Amino acid sequence: MNLLEKTILERGKSVNNIALDASSFLTKQIDIQLLDWCATQFADYFKRANIDRILTIESGGIAISTLVALKLNVPLVVMKKKRSMLDPENMLTTQVHSFTKNVTYELNCNADHINENDRVLFIDDVLAHGNAVEGTLDITAQVNATLVGVGILFEKSFQTGAAILAEKGIDTLSLAKIKSLENGIHF
Repeated sequence: MNLLEKTILERGKSVNNIALDASSFLTKQIDIQLLDWCATQFADYFKRANIDRILTIESGGIAISTLVALKLNVPLVVMKKKRSMLDPENMLTTQVHSFTKNVTYELNCNADHINENDRVLFIDDVLAHGNAVEGTLDITAQVNATLVGVGILFEKSFQTGAAILAEKGIDTLSLAKIKSLENGIHF
């Protein structure tokens, strides 16, 4: 059992048998030493993939992505869920449904922040149904960049996301694979 799995068991909470509350160490309070350990795992795993940049979605993936980008010495691009008056005209956009919030939003990214032929690593906190990765694939395709890998803190293996990534042949590293959240957390 790795450090993240131990922390999930000690401090995580199953909510309604389908969601993991990681607010005490990942979302509302961040355990920096834990995230540093996680970032090292991702950086070591993907260091030979010749990554040009890392993509993440606000807000859950920002903390871990920042540390991975630092370790790999590549830029981090944060895709947003709402447009700003500061956004340029040339935005890359797609629709993504959030399982946790049960809402569909427009995922957007400045087209100048991803280059044609970039090799992109997507880092996020949770993999459930794979919608965030599907959105990232759509965004990268719009500029002919390639999603070469996905790093996930915890995967809910009992949902469809992991199977979708495997079917697409995307190199994925999930640091914790949760088999079930029924009556507790089960790896």
